[in-house]
Amino acid sequence: MQYRKFGRTGLFVSELCLGTMTFGGASGIWGQIGNLQQSEAEGLVGRALDAGINFIDTADVYSEGLSETITGQALKNLKVPRENVVVATKVFGETGKTANAAGASRYHIMDGVKASLRRLQLDHIDLYQIHGFDPVTPIEETVRALDNLVQQGHVRYVGVSNWAAWQIMKALGIAERQGLARFESLQAYYTIAGRDLERELAPMLHSEGLGLMVWSPLAGGLLSGKYGRGTEAEEGSRRTSFDFPPVNVERAYDCIDLMRQLAEARKVSVAQIALAWLLHQPVVTSVIVGAKRVAQLDDNIAATAIRLSADELAALGKVSALPSEYPGWMLERQGGARAKRLAESGQRG
Repeated sequence: MQYRKFGRTGLFVSELCLGTMTFGGASGIWGQIGNLQQSEAEGLVGRALDAGINFIDTADVYSEGLSETITGQALKNLKVPRENVVVATKVFGETGKTANAAGASRYHIMDGVKASLRRLQLDHIDLYQIHGFDPVTPIEETVRALDNLVQQGHVRYVGVSNWAAWQIMKALGIAERQGLARFESLQAYYTIAGRDLERELAPMLHSEGLGLMVWSPLAGGLLSGKYGRGTEAEEGSRRTSFDFPPVNVERAYDCIDLMRQLAEARKVSVAQIALAWLLHQPVVTSVIVGAKRVAQLDDNIAATAIRLSADELAALGKVSALPSEYPGWMLERQGGARAKRLAESGQRG
């Protein structure tokens, strides 16, 4: 297990992060994703820690707060020293039926962090993330509320999830001008079958030094190896009951065909190749892996040992390439000569 610097901070996190969305689900969407209870969840947490994972991600809306409760109790029952684990959670989604029980307002953030700390049984949260973009609350209000939490010691670092590049840049500008805690990370969807992040978000992350946490690295199970052209999904499987995130299926099948060849040659799973591809991408800090069984988690962990060759990466890059879009093709056309000159100089931009 390798440890990577978290954005511009001095924090190091494991290249895999244990996701807890499978903890506690009983009905509805959460039951479809996973319904692991305390003892089963503790088995996964313990195995992850034993493998060197020091990063755990949850959210206040997962299983209506039960995921946080189970996660906190697992750390307590396993007697995990606080300094051995980086705990991340999120705020934004609806946690009640009142008008202000959702969003990124100061009101909801301040209520949300207290509730999360209580459920997690912690005195601070290492990474507190805004789970989605709030079209109602001014970004300045959100950034200032998060800075207050950092100053109060309730939160160590702040991040964001599922925001557009321009929204993050606006928040970073506000934080810099006013001397407030800035977003240090983005949690976003990114897979070999869904590389949209590379258009605007990846260049922004590189430019501004934010870390990237990848959610749903197997595209909701589509890249697990269970699916492919002519393969019927098993009744009750994740993609049949909860078809998310949206994927260009034909492009995904092209990727799966090639990944299956690479996996068979190495005698590993298709899922391991999909995860290994992500771990080879320079923009990625940590890949969030969720599991329902220890064996499934072990398979994911094994991906950290796979080193793809330059030829393999090139082939995977070609089969998964995004269609060219404006202004990307114009930027490449106009800036190509200058980029070539920089490359020939041996310097970095």
